[in-house]
Amino acid sequence: MATVTREILPPAIGSDELKKRQSELAANTKPTVFNVAGQMLARGRTDTPLAATEDMSIRLKIYSEGGENELHAHPGEDHSFIVLQGSMRFYGPENEETKLGPNQGIILPKGNMYWFTAIPGEPLVMLRIGSPNYQKLLEIDRVNADGNPMRGDSKKNRPCPSNSSTGNFSANDKRQGDDKR
Repeated sequence: MATVTREILPPAIGSDELKKRQSELAANTKPTVFNVAGQMLARGRTDTPLAATEDMSIRLKIYSEGGENELHAHPGEDHSFIVLQGSMRFYGPENEETKLGPNQGIILPKGNMYWFTAIPGEPLVMLRIGSPNYQKLLEIDRVNADGNPMRGDSKKNRPCPSNSSTGNFSANDKRQGDDKR
């Protein structure tokens, strides 16, 4: 019945590859089982598409440090972040702050300005769920505080090359009371 994806998928490198991979995932119109797992990092950040439809995308984001450090909004996309490991600080347009830890999330209706950073101590691992997927988004899907286009991999967003560490993150490893069904 369902397409099963159990392997650890590689992260997308850059905004163009991210869009391409999400579009490829959305081409599958059957139910899909995906693995919430990724390579931990010694440095940098990754963004891995896990599953998508034309109306939704699910990505695993891993940060060794930092975050999305420039105030921005997605004018045509509602999206949510759910923390699986580590903790983060979200900031709004007036630098209002919200701290999130494991099993907490935030939903951002389209057009809301924000930026975030990982809180030092342990890597930040989170799910990002967005609607709609790229095929239905506005041509300019990410803007800065002035309303100008800003790619996620732009210098203003302070990208940091990633170096893998020796371990992996797996949501299966975090489960409590695994009943081994």
